[in-house]
Amino acid sequence: MRRNLLIIVIIMTAMTLLPGFTATAGAKAKHTFKIEGGNFVYDGKPIQIHSGEMHYSRVPAAYWHHRLRMMKALGLNAVATYVFWNYHETAPGVWDWTTGNRNIRAFLKAAADEGMMVILRPGPYACGEWEYGGYPWWLSTVPEMKIRTQNKAFLDSCRTYIGQLAAQVRDFQITKGGPIVMVQAENEFGSYVSQRKDIPLDVHRQYSAAIRQQLIDAGFDIPMFTSDGSWLFEGGAIEGALPTCNGENNINTIKKKVDAYHGGVGPYMVAEFYTGWLDHWNEPFQKVSSDAFTKQMQKYLDAGISFNFYMVHGGTNFGFTSGANYTKDIRLQPDITSYDYDAPISEAGWATPKYEAIRKILMQYNKDVPAVPERIPVITLPQIRLTQTQNLFDRIEGMTPVECDTMPTFEALGQGHGYVLYRRHFNQPIAGVLKADGIADYGIVYVNGEKVGELNAVTGVDSLEVEVPFNSTLDILVENMGRINYGARISESFKGFVRPITINDNPIEGEWKMYCLPMSEAPVLAAGDHGYAKGLPVIYQGQFDVASPGDTFLDMEEWGKGIVFVNGVNLGRYWKVGPQQTLYLPGCFLKKGKNDIVIFEQQNDVRHDHVSGIDTPKLDILKK
Repeated sequence: MRRNLLIIVIIMTAMTLLPGFTATAGAKAKHTFKIEGGNFVYDGKPIQIHSGEMHYSRVPAAYWHHRLRMMKALGLNAVATYVFWNYHETAPGVWDWTTGNRNIRAFLKAAADEGMMVILRPGPYACGEWEYGGYPWWLSTVPEMKIRTQNKAFLDSCRTYIGQLAAQVRDFQITKGGPIVMVQAENEFGSYVSQRKDIPLDVHRQYSAAIRQQLIDAGFDIPMFTSDGSWLFEGGAIEGALPTCNGENNINTIKKKVDAYHGGVGPYMVAEFYTGWLDHWNEPFQKVSSDAFTKQMQKYLDAGISFNFYMVHGGTNFGFTSGANYTKDIRLQPDITSYDYDAPISEAGWATPKYEAIRKILMQYNKDVPAVPERIPVITLPQIRLTQTQNLFDRIEGMTPVECDTMPTFEALGQGHGYVLYRRHFNQPIAGVLKADGIADYGIVYVNGEKVGELNAVTGVDSLEVEVPFNSTLDILVENMGRINYGARISESFKGFVRPITINDNPIEGEWKMYCLPMSEAPVLAAGDHGYAKGLPVIYQGQFDVASPGDTFLDMEEWGKGIVFVNGVNLGRYWKVGPQQTLYLPGCFLKKGKNDIVIFEQQNDVRHDHVSGIDTPKLDILKK
């Protein structure tokens, strides 16, 4: 008998060491959660949900526990998070659920460890100021594919994604002993219905109902909800899901609208209660006052309305993950790298005055609020020396270009992110106005290796004077600044050139060469690389010592435009126009001793020999 017990213990111990095994997986449910009698009911008792949105993809995994404890100390009982499809399907059919902060199971376990309920928002469309709203970029290249509608190719792709996700999180539902209490079906679909009146309402509803059914078929057996502006429920509500309001301040409106689509009863919830707002390059940093926010929060508390702070902690758009918006007059509004959002918990995890104001009120409703965690240590790095350089035009000499008569989009080239250098040689001279109204984002134009100007969809600059002499080369270095994540134009968010350029109204076609520069990894320079030419895009490389790692902020205010890698991690974009002038460098990305830095500077109007790490971020300096 003892031997049998010993064998059982050994087997159970081994199981806990298996990848993906958690104490939650397969465990008997410890708690219950229902929507019943017009209430959220937890363990048989009506509760009010006080949630905060934090996207695990925007926060280094090493800091998840700290940020969750910050939320707990704020007085919250739940965390909401988007799942961004394209963050996990890294290439067609290639899935990553385990590395770094892609490890969603580790995040869910962290939330459970910290005693937080989880509200899961898997989309498949997420928005969230994230690249392409969370969709993988290559969906736009699939024949017959029409995103976000009743389209077989698209729904088949959604089914695959939802199945992959469910395999990771199914056993973390509260019905299986885990922390996930609710799951969202689609996201802000009412907005899309209002923007796509060319699609019949019944077709829209068939699609959203199909997404709900896919979630059920994949094994989601917890309450489901939708999230829309209260005036958009007609298109966004889904039969069988609780409708919740986004950004609605009027208590009577919340109750009236939810009642109309939920059998005349609640519960009532504002699924996006905005603590701040999103930020674009070349626009002022957005702020929401603590006073205005807490007054509205008090109204919700008094009326018994649940809420989710969007965002409680925004984090960072590392790499090429930031999305873009647009208006009638502005073709592209790319989101800045920081997703600070003027949230109560800052980008670096600091308690702000807004945090303190919220906490003071919520402590009256939650008597078991822990102390506020200490800040993660902050350091300065006064002189990070940049000892090597390489002219990008020299770097491409050994590359094999794609040759084509036209100027293909990034998507047609099979490239999702980064940069493409479009090059054409002219045997005959040509001069006049170069018109590039088909440029999707941002480009720098060169003639024979000299910069002659910029093309910029953000500011509406799509033409400039050029003079291309006999036997000369025209180059245009184009950057993808993030695909559109919201609105009707999401279905046509292609990168590069969507129409050919012209010079003096003459289409420039034939003999184009495209050099693909995805920058998916940090460029590596050889020991002898010291090439530099003012005005040409340049790669800087250096090393620096760190005695004791801590958070810092790279000061890029005197630089032009580009990206920064530290120890192989892409920290995101910088751009002198602002409002963001620093890049957040988490201490968990640093090592004690030697560290590597690589900077790709596109504009290169000034030569640099160092960059500094300072102790305070600069997110509100706009330079028109």
